[in-house]
Amino acid sequence: MKKQNNGSKPLLLLLTPGNKGNCHIYLREKEPMKNFLRIARLILPYWPFALLNVFFNILSSVFSLFSFMMVIPFLRILFNQQYMVSEPMPFAFSSESIQHNLNYILGKIISQFGPSGALIGVCVFTVIVTLLKNVMLFMANYYMTSVRANVVRDIRNKLYKKILDLPLSFFSETRKGDIISKMTQDVQEIEISIMSSLEMVFRDPITIVLYLITLFVMNYKLTLFVIVLLPLSGLLIGRIGKNLRSSSRKGQRRMGLMLSAIEETLGGLRIIKGFNAEEMMLKKFHFINHLYNKLQKHLMRRRYLASPLSEVLGAIVLVTVMGFGGSLVLKGNAGFSSEMFIAYLVIFSQIINPAKSFSQAYFNIEKGIASAERIDSILDAEVTIKDPEKPVPEPGTLRSAIEFRNVSFRYDKEFVLKDISLKIEKGKTIAIVGRSGSGKSTLVDLLPRFIDPTSGEVLIDGIPVQQYRLKDLRNLMGIVSQEAILFNDTFFNNIAFGMPEATLDDVIAAAKVANAHDFIMDSPQGYFTSLGDRGGKLSGGERQRISIARAVLKNPPILILDEATSSLDTESERLVQDAIENLMQNRTSIVIAHRLSTIKHADEIIVMDEGRIVERGRHEELLKIKNGLYRNLHQLQML
Repeated sequence: MKKQNNGSKPLLLLLTPGNKGNCHIYLREKEPMKNFLRIARLILPYWPFALLNVFFNILSSVFSLFSFMMVIPFLRILFNQQYMVSEPMPFAFSSESIQHNLNYILGKIISQFGPSGALIGVCVFTVIVTLLKNVMLFMANYYMTSVRANVVRDIRNKLYKKILDLPLSFFSETRKGDIISKMTQDVQEIEISIMSSLEMVFRDPITIVLYLITLFVMNYKLTLFVIVLLPLSGLLIGRIGKNLRSSSRKGQRRMGLMLSAIEETLGGLRIIKGFNAEEMMLKKFHFINHLYNKLQKHLMRRRYLASPLSEVLGAIVLVTVMGFGGSLVLKGNAGFSSEMFIAYLVIFSQIINPAKSFSQAYFNIEKGIASAERIDSILDAEVTIKDPEKPVPEPGTLRSAIEFRNVSFRYDKEFVLKDISLKIEKGKTIAIVGRSGSGKSTLVDLLPRFIDPTSGEVLIDGIPVQQYRLKDLRNLMGIVSQEAILFNDTFFNNIAFGMPEATLDDVIAAAKVANAHDFIMDSPQGYFTSLGDRGGKLSGGERQRISIARAVLKNPPILILDEATSSLDTESERLVQDAIENLMQNRTSIVIAHRLSTIKHADEIIVMDEGRIVERGRHEELLKIKNGLYRNLHQLQML
């Protein structure tokens, strides 16, 4: 059983063996409730654009309403129903006032231009109003685009910054594929689901409210009947979308599993082929893909159900209003004429489309909230390694010594380091050796604050490292690890990484110290040749010398070498060792060594076992200790 803890929503992944090597995967999830207010709050910096969007939406709705109201004079002219009145009535929000004034205006037009002229005038006016409506709608969407695009950009920026801020321990407990899924699939889902739906949220309620006010003015009794019907259809839509959010969350997590499988396959392709495991990996991927496909079909069917369901419900409500209102008109109890009732139906029918869009937005937002919750698992993750509130001044260099004072560290309940005390004087070279798992790398990781000790202190020049700004602290150190970390960029940019002020001459000088200049110049474009993904175009020794050149260019007072030659052949090791010796001159060096032959001349060798320092001294002194751990390790390597 593997537990994945990604911040706030743990996912338990159970792998059980099946027939013929198949791998059965079961997902159990805990789904804490959240809402999308955090996403909505990101709109606040762009509130002027949002207000402009609302303003132009109101104008668009008003012009839309006018265009539909034109059905009344059109029908009156068409059926020669002229209600001549001599004087206009003071305007008021009532059916009587609207009808009276409309009759007055229409009578004036007909008397001056005749029925045909009046009909053409109504048609031209309708076209103008419709054009204005669509211009206002374009302007509303124009300003909403700025809100939508900027909010999604801000989400991506926040995510990437948080990933850079989080401690390394967070990533050791989280699948890389799941993190990639959150930064790509989930952000895209927010853009599609939530941000696109915000356009409807800003637009459609304005339209619905304005139309309902107009319907109230035309006939409040019939509109009250309509208002009772609309929530009933809304309840049914809400019930269908109830589990959409949790299903979407499952889908995004399964996408994370799929991306993890792809990432592991690409990284381990050599091993997969070497062990003839293609069929096993294919079956595992097919099963994960099947789970994702099954859930996606469920989600798509529910989303596709939203539009036809709301349309059918809207039609039922419309037919009900037609029957009820028509009977009132026929009985003479409606309080308005037949052409006014037809206009009423036209306007009411236009409520159905924004209501349908609003229900579709509800479905989309429910799906998008699941992605927002997954993104929150990164944004809400605790950053345990922070700058102090009042940092000490930047040291610039190491003045006296590095000290580990009674340091212990544990992962969960298991101690990896136990009461370590060690002092490293300026300019000295200290080597740390021991069996795998003895705590060597963990001890060194405390110095740049990749992790903090559970108890005890790490000090530089007598000041705890927690009192330095992280940037100032790490500027003191150059790190060359066992695995040379290179980027898909040029030789120049890899060597000058993190040092934007470096010139080509500086980079060439660092490469020469690292014995890398010759093979760089043999490449097609010299220092501006691309290295490929993770430096895949280079040999292991060449990659390591590039990482050493990077450390040389940084020119740090403290040098950390974490088994920098352990994975190299003899010839490459010699070249890299020469580069390391050049790098270590006039620096305080901490060397984690696997090959003891490379640390014979260290000022002191620290031997660790099970998280403790068990021996310390120079090479010759440690060899004299009978049954000593260092002596045993040395003899095994000599054999």
